[in-house]
Amino acid sequence: MKIAILPGDGIGTEIVAEAVKVLNVLDLPFETETALVGGAAYAAHGHPLPESTLALAKAADAVLFGAVGDWKYDTLERSLRPEQAILGLRKHLGLFANLRPALCYEQLTHASSLKPELVAGLDILIIRELTGDIYFGQPRGRRIAVDGHFPGAEEAFDTMRYSRPEIERIAHLAFQAARKRRGKVTSVDKANVLETFQFWKDVVTEVHAQYPDVELDHMYVDNAAMQLVKAPKKFDVVVTGNMFGDILSDEAAMLTGSIGMLPSASLDKNNKGLYEPSHGSAPDIAGQGIANPLATILSAAMMLRYTLSQPEAADRIESAVRAVLAAGLRTADIWSEGTQRVGTARMGDAVVAAITGKTITKS
Repeated sequence: MKIAILPGDGIGTEIVAEAVKVLNVLDLPFETETALVGGAAYAAHGHPLPESTLALAKAADAVLFGAVGDWKYDTLERSLRPEQAILGLRKHLGLFANLRPALCYEQLTHASSLKPELVAGLDILIIRELTGDIYFGQPRGRRIAVDGHFPGAEEAFDTMRYSRPEIERIAHLAFQAARKRRGKVTSVDKANVLETFQFWKDVVTEVHAQYPDVELDHMYVDNAAMQLVKAPKKFDVVVTGNMFGDILSDEAAMLTGSIGMLPSASLDKNNKGLYEPSHGSAPDIAGQGIANPLATILSAAMMLRYTLSQPEAADRIESAVRAVLAAGLRTADIWSEGTQRVGTARMGDAVVAAITGKTITKS
């Protein structure tokens, strides 16, 4: 098995290093190769996704990704900004499905923005369509308006669009995932306003006919945002489009205590995937050794489960994370009174200790 390691920018290098440290103690037959991506790649090669990095990602069995982005590149033209690297990887690797589990660990119920009784036992899987919608729709750009309220004024525009095959494949994935969980899918749309999402709703309903054992309900995105903070445990699998999924999955992350706890998988039709934490590059804390590596470590566990067919190894990582939290170790984003604050590397060392059967120490 070959894993492409793409740390990226900011805290990406620190958190990916801890995930690799964890993978290396599992005694699995894999090799890794590291490449530059994002701002780091632009600085070295003049492009956020060099051909050599893309070739490595295509040749690898899976990709472990950190984060991209840095304020110093904000003045670049859009095609050269660090964030274009992850968009390019999704496009060129055909990664159409983003899976983000929002799981509230028992030890972190106090860290959630909601009351403990609302999030205790929370376990949601958000499935976001990743290669369509307004983020990729054409045409897009800037022009002088020829109609509307202000003809002759400068305007910008983007196009929201979905084809039937795009909706069908993400719907199938959602219903199949629900069969392995609690058997319920909530499809989130804005069918009362957008023609694109009336079409989405119609197609999801048609696909549902093939899964009579799975419950389906439809919910407008504004109501879904409200219900996530009002009664989050009513959700099982949530499936939605690219833009709505981007927003709702970050909202769900805060229910778990911190976005630093939220892993993700982006899969193609054959379950080859790119695995990354749901948070960004956080350049404001980069190099300080205080970032939470658990989302990246848990992303590595998802990689083992979904792409590399190593579910037992994935279980070992997830059990180790639970053990570390039970021992009271916390990075700054999930720290509370009575727990031990540790840095990035110390948290990674503790997960390694839990996997290898050593004592988890707080010092």
